[in-house]
Amino acid sequence: MVIKLKEELMMNSFKTIDGRGASVHIAGGACITVQYVTNIIIHGINIHDCKKRGNAYVRDSPSHYGWRTASDGEAVSIFGGSHVWVDHCSLSNCDDGLVDAIRGSTAITISNNYLTHHNKVMLLGHSDSYTRDKNMQVTIAFNHFGEGLVQRMPRCRHGYFHVVNNDYTHWQMYAIGGSAAPTINSQGNRFLAPNDHVFKEVTKYEDAPQSKWKNWNWRCPLVEEPLQAMQKLQVCQLDRPRWWLL
Repeated sequence: MVIKLKEELMMNSFKTIDGRGASVHIAGGACITVQYVTNIIIHGINIHDCKKRGNAYVRDSPSHYGWRTASDGEAVSIFGGSHVWVDHCSLSNCDDGLVDAIRGSTAITISNNYLTHHNKVMLLGHSDSYTRDKNMQVTIAFNHFGEGLVQRMPRCRHGYFHVVNNDYTHWQMYAIGGSAAPTINSQGNRFLAPNDHVFKEVTKYEDAPQSKWKNWNWRCPLVEEPLQAMQKLQVCQLDRPRWWLL
């Protein structure tokens, strides 16, 4: 089953999209928006080839519809949402991010997903100047970041992010990035870096000189043999962020 949405699917609070037992694709049109709602589960859906839509009337509840400006084309857009779980989905090749969470969103878990063929994969935090995202808490666990990905797995701002037990097998720029002093706990992940030495950054500190990022609270894996893709890996707590080349 392929569902091509003319406009965004606006989630209401306390709702679940569950694709278990069927092959459900949301593709080729607008995709899913979680805006100022809470307690959302998106499970077992293939979401890909999402397009920019909007400048149209869109229903956002059973009793209301209104004018919406253009969307960015994310697979899952979380805007001021909370208690959101995206689990066991396949995500790829959208106009904007695969999962973006901004504008005070928090209590988000992104787990057991398969992500491929995309540039800016996951943005967590609206901007360096939007300090309300300091309350953001996100767990990214047991995902596969695979073929054709470029960057932002995730790209974090301000809040607290636990990136744990993910499998990174491809990137073209970097895996985990951040700015605006986020707290990132990267734990138990497997990183298989590209063969090109130019693109072997696991972590990247965006838009900040060393005088600023040296005081950020990042905890990263320590690779004892950096050129032998994760033959030895142990987790350490760092006093300051560092780059690891695998």
